[in-house]
Amino acid sequence: MRAIVFEAPGQLAVSEVLDPTPGPKDVVIEVAGVGICGTDIHVFEGHYGGTEFPIIPGHEATGTVVAVGAEVTRLGVGDRVAVDPTLSCGECDYCVNGRYNLCLHWNSMGVTRDNGASAQFLRAPARNTYRLPPEVDLYQASMIEPLSCAMRAFDVLPRRLGEHYLIYGAGTMGLLLAQLAPRAGAATVCVVDPNQSRHELAREVGVETVAASADDLDRDKWDVVIDASGVVAAIEDGLPRVKPGGTFQQFGVSPAEARATYSPISIVRDEVSMVGSAASLNTLGRAVEMFAAGAIRSIPMISHAFALADYAEAMDMFRRGVGGKLQIRPNAAESIELSSVARR
Repeated sequence: MRAIVFEAPGQLAVSEVLDPTPGPKDVVIEVAGVGICGTDIHVFEGHYGGTEFPIIPGHEATGTVVAVGAEVTRLGVGDRVAVDPTLSCGECDYCVNGRYNLCLHWNSMGVTRDNGASAQFLRAPARNTYRLPPEVDLYQASMIEPLSCAMRAFDVLPRRLGEHYLIYGAGTMGLLLAQLAPRAGAATVCVVDPNQSRHELAREVGVETVAASADDLDRDKWDVVIDASGVVAAIEDGLPRVKPGGTFQQFGVSPAEARATYSPISIVRDEVSMVGSAASLNTLGRAVEMFAAGAIRSIPMISHAFALADYAEAMDMFRRGVGGKLQIRPNAAESIELSSVARR
């Protein structure tokens, strides 16, 4: 099969590799679509701790089951599925206590050791695959994995009905969080992003207030401030904007070497809570249901679909902040720009 291979940090190739075969408890999936994520860029650049090269990237995947292992009974050939890329050991204290996203031996397809979905076929444990309802579009469903991560953020976020939210970043994750916030009780949601080309998309998915800077908004403090960018400047700008008694959530992924500064006394004096959110935990199945129920507007968000041969171009666009969600379709013959009328 053809696959994208990160051979070493900064080295990419479109290669012919062996087709995967299922172990007893695995399935093999013909990949329909896989989203490009900021984590993929960190992995490629060698800034994501724990990656073992060479590796096939891609962890936001959907596709169709084409082979099943001898012990798999829950799924069959022809099932359309979304994939949870998280692979945990099941034996450390965190796994035993139900916190497998904090596994001491945490692994993720396409991120650390196991190959991911930027390939024509993907092998995955059957327990990590979730059958899609028939009404869900297989390509749009690649948004389900990032949606599951956004849902984890709300699982750990202290919140009350009627609070005011400020979100830094109008990329995929920021816009997913912004769409979920009203369902989690937000009275208002503001999104800031210096890349003004993203503002129109934010409004198209339902964000009423979007600006280039929080200084341009008519509020000084917010109950909940979420950084979905991973940018140090945004983190340092956002922390002082939390109301006394409010919460700052770090959601965006920064390079491992990044450092942000803040005033410890302000955290103490104002009783500000600081919360992290790591990957997903028991959310992908719920994300399938939320997606099928129309909880997010995914159609405007996926702006381009790339064939494997154009993966480097897709990464370059991602770095430059061009377009919306960029998707790889490993079995497609050519890349396409998706219009607002037909994105399939």
